[in-house]
Amino acid sequence: MSEALSPERIRADVADLLGCAPSEIAPDDDLRDLGLDSVRLMTLVERWRADGAAELELPDLAERPELAHWQTLLTGEKA
Repeated sequence: MSEALSPERIRADVADLLGCAPSEIAPDDDLRDLGLDSVRLMTLVERWRADGAAELELPDLAERPELAHWQTLLTGEKA
């Protein structure tokens, strides 16, 4: 979806908003269990849209709030 977004960047952005180290997020963790809420989710959507993921919609991320899914969705690469 966006060449500006790498799997590492996605992990770092999520960790930044959750206030943890990127290494603390497992690919299959439910990010809601780690503190992701709708406000943080919308912050990520807007950040990533600004960086080239123009077609990204909130439900794309909300229906499967797992890092591996998001990385695949945004980069086209299997996490």
